[in-house]
Amino acid sequence: MTEREKMLAGLLYDATDPELTGMRLQARRLTWAFNQSRPDDLAERRRLLEQLFGRLGPRAEIEPPFHCDYGCHIFAGERLYMNFGCVVLDCAAVELGDNVAFGPRVQVLAATHPLVAAERIQGPELARPVRIGSNVWVGGGAIICPGVTIGDNTTIGAGSVVVKDVPAGVLAVGNPCRVVRELGRS
Repeated sequence: MTEREKMLAGLLYDATDPELTGMRLQARRLTWAFNQSRPDDLAERRRLLEQLFGRLGPRAEIEPPFHCDYGCHIFAGERLYMNFGCVVLDCAAVELGDNVAFGPRVQVLAATHPLVAAERIQGPELARPVRIGSNVWVGGGAIICPGVTIGDNTTIGAGSVVVKDVPAGVLAVGNPCRVVRELGRS
């Protein structure tokens, strides 16, 4: 298996692999160009994001600065909104449904590392996919941790640290994030 295949399969991988290093450099070039783009040049911004993302649905709006590891492992549905300063570490697939909205400085982290120090200091890394359903709002400063799934029609409160799956149709807040109530239909 290549290091990229290991990474996407959730196995220990070497992030210094030349293929992965080149992919991250390409993502840095694209995010740099996007973050430096003129605010009124929407066509250029869209072009850069389409080159960066694995899939970018129509009517996406991302406020610079935006940062990611690879970009090509981010798969977004229609009407994605990311406010200023969002970060997506997409060393595993990051799937975002339709009508997903992120407040400022939201972090989606698919990257993780071995917990045992003796293993961790050897260098290999790990990744776990993150899935965020449709019609989800993630409040500013929230952190979505590796391997988490958030169900459809859910709201995650500002500043929450989501370490476990969150079901559909709920308000979840806190550190660690927990469900505080179900949300009715509107």
